[in-house]
Amino acid sequence: MSTLTPEQIQQAAQNLFRAEQERVQIDALTLTHPAMDMEDAYAVQAAWMALKETQGDHVIGYKIGLTSRVMQRTMKIDTPDYGVLMASMRFEDGGEIRVADFTDPRIEVELAFVLKKRLAGVNVSLMDVLNATDYVIPALELIAARSHRVHPQTAYVRTVMDTISDNAANAGIIMGGRPIRPDAMDLRWCGAILYRNGVIEETGLAAAVLNHPANGICWIARRFAPHGVALEPGQVLLAGSFTAPIPVKAGDTIHADYGPLGNVTCQFV
Repeated sequence: MSTLTPEQIQQAAQNLFRAEQERVQIDALTLTHPAMDMEDAYAVQAAWMALKETQGDHVIGYKIGLTSRVMQRTMKIDTPDYGVLMASMRFEDGGEIRVADFTDPRIEVELAFVLKKRLAGVNVSLMDVLNATDYVIPALELIAARSHRVHPQTAYVRTVMDTISDNAANAGIIMGGRPIRPDAMDLRWCGAILYRNGVIEETGLAAAVLNHPANGICWIARRFAPHGVALEPGQVLLAGSFTAPIPVKAGDTIHADYGPLGNVTCQFV
């Protein structure tokens, strides 16, 4: 049950909207609203994305987060979360990304599912997801924190409610490498090596995402079902990271090697 008033939700959304535009972090929302719950957090997220749409942006898909047990333990939660992918968040493989456009930017390694069929309902299965997927492609997710992860004065650590409100920390997506049919390989064994400036920072297998990355897509389809929302053809769905996030700064070159699925790269300037 929501604990925030509609006015408080709109104000929180406007604060996050301004924080992103002005590239200045704000205090975690739970400092002002310690009793806010998950319903509140998603309401703030939705109101913020609606503000972005008034500026001409539009939804291209969703990201699923907190899919690995290690991240769930870190955030003291036992369920994934989701954020919205907007058109303005898409960056080209091999391109340059301005660090100054983001607050506390970091990179994660994921698989992106691009749909060819509609997915809806509380009983969506892994096979339903695979049958509805046009292709799977390597991806990097750029995450950022519009509210302080750790408050610089008080050391207050933001909660999962703050992260969800902050669009599940989503800031961008870079897709590249070789797209494959979802049945072309056992996606659990899709692995990646993440390099920063030629140094291996992280490695991982997609099985870390709920034992199969398609399970992340199942989760969000089921999560949306009671609200009458479907996943639509053409949408991009980030299934969840299977490496820990690494911080990036100007001058960093990021290279993710997915083996037979190719590579994704970007340069931060």
